[in-house]
Parts: sequence; C-alpha cells; structure tokens
Amino acid sequence: MVDDWRLDRIGSALRGANPTVLRRLDAGFAAIGDVQFLPGYSVLLVDDPAVERLSDLPREKRLAFLSDMDRLGEAVEQACRRRDASFRRVNLEILGNTDGFLHAHVWPRFGWEPAESLRRPVWLYPRDRWTDQQYALGPQHAPLRRAIGEGLDRLRAAGC
Repeated sequence: MVDDWRLDRIGSALRGANPTVLRRLDAGFAAIGDVQFLPGYSVLLVDDPAVERLSDLPREKRLAFLSDMDRLGEAVEQACRRRDASFRRVNLEILGNTDGFLHAHVWPRFGWEPAESLRRPVWLYPRDRWTDQQYALGPQHAPLRRAIGEGLDRLRAAGC
C-alpha cells in the first residue's frame, strides 16, 4: 500500500522508506509536510518512535532535537524568503496532540494569507486546506524540497 509509511513515519524514515524525508539530522529527520497550503511547511521527526515528549530525551539529545528544529526552521525561512517576497516569518511548534511521538512543526507564514488567518494559528485554517488535493504534497514541490534540503546542507557545513 502506497500510504503505509504514514502509519509509521519514524520507522519508515529509519528504514529509508518515508518519501517526505529531506535529510537525516542529529536527533531526527527533517521532512516536508504532507500538505503545502503554506508552501515550505515541514516537520522534524524524532528518531526514536518511543519518545513521546521532549522531556523523554536525555538532556544532550533534547538539546540536539531543539537545535535540529532551529536548523530546519532557518532552512525553511531561507528557501521561502528566496521564493516569495511576501514571506513574513516561520512559526515553530511542538504540540503532540494528535501523533503520539515527538515532532515539531515548522510553518512558514506569508503576507498573502487570508486576513482571517494571517494572525491566527495555522490549526485554525479551514478544514479544506488540510484535505483538498490541490494542497497535497506532490512532484510540483520538488524545487522547494530541494531548496530546503540544500539549505540544511549549507547550515550543517557552516556549523549551524
């Protein structure tokens, strides 16, 4: 089944079978989001599916996860800023209300967003943004995937 990797995002990333993975980082995997109504949306997945909370990690690995989140956020920011003049900022979130494993959301925000959504959390966007196929991750996102991945490579090389 094509979507099997969605049932075990971390295990499939560890096996090299998660197609959303952009790069392996120090404490997890940088992945592009399944939906792209805000182009560049990405997720940092912890590299151990048994880890539910940030506090489950030993201090050194916890700091590595937060550093990975910072690196992914910066790579998304750089890619989005180059692609879209109305890029505003990146929102970083560790929520864990739906998926029972530690992960962080990296949401780019843009000036062209609807006024009723612009200053509100992304989670309050209309339901159709999450389910409409026009926003689904696909081959059209290859340049964006490449830009974020290359940004992660540059930041790593720079020691960030």
